Amino acid sequence: MSRQLLQLKGDPSIRRFVFSQTRTESLFDQRYEELMDRVEELFLFFGVFHVQIHMSTCQVTVWLYDDPYNYRVLAGEEIFSPEHYQRTPNLSYPDGASIAAKQIRPLLDRFRKLRFGDDTVYLRSGSINVMNGCLGLNFSCDGTHYVDHKEFVTSELYEV
Repeated sequence: MSRQLLQLKGDPSIRRFVFSQTRTESLFDQRYEELMDRVEELFLFFGVFHVQIHMSTCQVTVWLYDDPYNYRVLAGEEIFSPEHYQRTPNLSYPDGASIAAKQIRPLLDRFRKLRFGDDTVYLRSGSINVMNGCLGLNFSCDGTHYVDHKEFVTSELYEV
């Protein structure tokens, strides 16, 4: 993928009614800071290189370095469960990552702004791949953006 923004328009029937809907608070919204703590830990200590956070449906999909062809879905409360982390391998952050470990939290914090900044057009799901540096963003208007992490933090498009 090129390092430029790729923006895709979604289902026209969803876009047509976007202004007659509002965000409904989810479990992940209620426990947002704790969720982001867990996601950051998955990257830093548990061998995860790609995470997709589905905020509206309360699921986190993860891909691990030692098993990249199989993803795991953590649904609802599972991401908060200590038992999950006891079953997950303890692996250090990869040297070859495009996103530095210290950049993970600022990216997740920016997701917060996109999730809570507007009750009509808001982030439904976001993904981070630390190896290729790409972020995926899916919004309530059914629009999807794929953007390099550096562009994400500097672009006015993602300011709220």
